[in-house]
Amino acid sequence: MSNRRLSLRRYLLRGLLLPIGVYVLINSLTLYTDTQKAVQAAYDRTLLASAKSIGELLTVEGYDEQARLQVTVPHAALEAFETDIRSRMYYRVSDVNGQWVSGFEALPAWPRQPLPPSPYSALVHFYDDLYQDDPVRVAVLLQPVVGERGRGMAMVQVAETVGLRQTMVRDIMLASLLRQGVLVAVIILIVTTVVQRATRPVRRISAELQQRQEGELKQISAPDAPRELLPLIEATNHLMGRLQNLLDHQKRFVRDTSHQLRTPLAVLKVQVQSALRGDVEPQTALLEINATVERATQLANQMLALAKVEQLRQQSDTERVDLAAVLRDVALDLSPLVAERSLDFELEAPTLYLPAHDWMLRELVRNLLHNAIRHSPPGGRLRISLDIEPERAVLTVSDQGPGLSAGQRERLFQPFWTGELPGGTGLGLTICHDIVQALQGRITLKNREHGGRVQGLDACVRLPLERPAHPPAGTSA
Repeated sequence: MSNRRLSLRRYLLRGLLLPIGVYVLINSLTLYTDTQKAVQAAYDRTLLASAKSIGELLTVEGYDEQARLQVTVPHAALEAFETDIRSRMYYRVSDVNGQWVSGFEALPAWPRQPLPPSPYSALVHFYDDLYQDDPVRVAVLLQPVVGERGRGMAMVQVAETVGLRQTMVRDIMLASLLRQGVLVAVIILIVTTVVQRATRPVRRISAELQQRQEGELKQISAPDAPRELLPLIEATNHLMGRLQNLLDHQKRFVRDTSHQLRTPLAVLKVQVQSALRGDVEPQTALLEINATVERATQLANQMLALAKVEQLRQQSDTERVDLAAVLRDVALDLSPLVAERSLDFELEAPTLYLPAHDWMLRELVRNLLHNAIRHSPPGGRLRISLDIEPERAVLTVSDQGPGLSAGQRERLFQPFWTGELPGGTGLGLTICHDIVQALQGRITLKNREHGGRVQGLDACVRLPLERPAHPPAGTSA
């Protein structure tokens, strides 16, 4: 099927040369018709001059019906109008009744049939006929003859073979066609050269892409590309950048997964072997194994969540999600953890719809809230609020934890960094960071201070109410 597709170069050549070819064809036909008319008119004037010259030699005796015409036409009178040896001229003089008077008697008389309009006097007519099996052009002149001895009307016919006319038309057409052929050849050469040069960047880019090794997604460099190709090149480079980010993320995900899961699996293997040897009590061994399995499960789930964030980032389709409903649902799911630590929980969230993925918002809120619960002291206060700024929704999760130290700020969103609290995977804030970036928002974590002492931490997420064309800066601590 690809072989039947029309190439851009062939399409341009056809689109440019085909109209030129049609124009040249129409122009040639029109030129042929105009040349015939011009040659016919020129030679008809010669015939008319010959007929008038013969008419001036006529004499008459008698009047009207009894008039007798006489004429003596020397051969030199016709030689003056013979322009070429390839043409022959004949004449015939007769009275109004068609009776022959002088000249070539065998020349057919005027048929007196309706003739097309003539640009000359009404006493002159031109028509085509045959004489001695040769096509001839005939001029018939109705010539009044007046003399001292009479008055009458003569009919003068002058015929000329059309060979010279046809030769002249052919010569003019050949010369014109030769010039048009040279012009068309020059146009074809110019158009082909221009099309070749115009499509050279496309061919070069195509050859460069075909020669690339598998997995090579560097951007296309085309400084000589025409302006019309720049949007296509920019879109291709943008797509390659997205694919490169996706591949890098997949490689990083595989590397991190193999590295992070190796440790709990090794610990789990040691614990099982220790339990089989009887080094520890069965109940103690089961509790240790259960804790290791829970940590590995949490780690696997969060790494899968991190991978899903990157997958959803590549999708442009979103839905309108009620963030307040998401906050209530996630808070209800985590209510056992809130009750376990006896936290004073407060939720203030008016209905607010955002263009986002439902899963992303739920995972964002779950990680922020779970992180705040882990860092809140027993009996502390935990507050979630949802506000509206110009063109942005502001989600704030406030706890009464120890806040952030200077060292923690430097490694805040790095994956697998757990800080001072054991038992975590170090992926919660990383997932929040990636989700906020995918939603083209901004996340900040700031200590809440009073009287120079840290009273807790505010995790603030700003998300656009409408999806912007370009993402803003991602995060700050």
